[in-house]
Amino acid sequence: MTDPPATTPLVRALWGATHPGPTLVVTTLSLALGVAAGLEPWRLVLLVVAVFAGQVSVGLSNDAIDAARDLAVGRTDKPIATGALTPGRALAVAVASVAVAFVLSLPLGPGLVAAHTIALGSAWAYNAGLKSTPVSIVPFLLSFGVFPSFATLAAPQPALAAPWASLAGMALGAAVHLTNVVRDLDDDRETGVRGLPHRLGARASVIVAAAGIVLGAVAVLVGSGGGIVGAVFFAAVVAVAAATIVLAVRRRPGRAVFQLTMLAALLLAAQLVLR
Repeated sequence: MTDPPATTPLVRALWGATHPGPTLVVTTLSLALGVAAGLEPWRLVLLVVAVFAGQVSVGLSNDAIDAARDLAVGRTDKPIATGALTPGRALAVAVASVAVAFVLSLPLGPGLVAAHTIALGSAWAYNAGLKSTPVSIVPFLLSFGVFPSFATLAAPQPALAAPWASLAGMALGAAVHLTNVVRDLDDDRETGVRGLPHRLGARASVIVAAAGIVLGAVAVLVGSGGGIVGAVFFAAVVAVAAATIVLAVRRRPGRAVFQLTMLAALLLAAQLVLR
């Protein structure tokens, strides 16, 4: 039996530093929105691969910039902190990935290039320092707010998505930020990160995230004209969000609360795509 290629551990480490979960979720969402918008196959492929490359750049840059912090708190789930990957190499691949994202966006038109620039620029700004400020939520509002327009701007006749879709995207982004950071509040405090969720606290962050998801669901329901499918998804979002709020009020937010909030966010994303 031959030994595996030497590049395999490096590729595995690079992939682990991209934040695979969020990267795949956002990429899949771009695929779903593109299909819903009726994009031609070649446009759909370019859009999805461009979004994937952009998300890879965001994840890698985040871990490269946070290398010292992750090492200080002993993050064994971070390839850079464990020594499997160097910050320099991660940053180099991140820069190459963002270049690929823009190159692939070019054939889809200036509108998509502008939208992708806003989304990736705000995400990199968050990684570079905005995460430690009271306005840490702003990059998520910008990135997710413009995201529903990716598919419509990639169409032969480009146009911005409906305002209700952008509002739903912003609600989704706010929920992702407020909830995702909750799991790392203690580690972040030790390394000097003081974003909006840290100032609000875990319980308030979860409640605000869940309430925002409901607001996004209302926007989709009203803006898209309702319908049976819309009503079913709206009811599901509200039910899960309400359960999240009740659980967060009764006890300190833990894994169950985080999972419920993410479930509500995924239901909102599905509602957005279907409508």
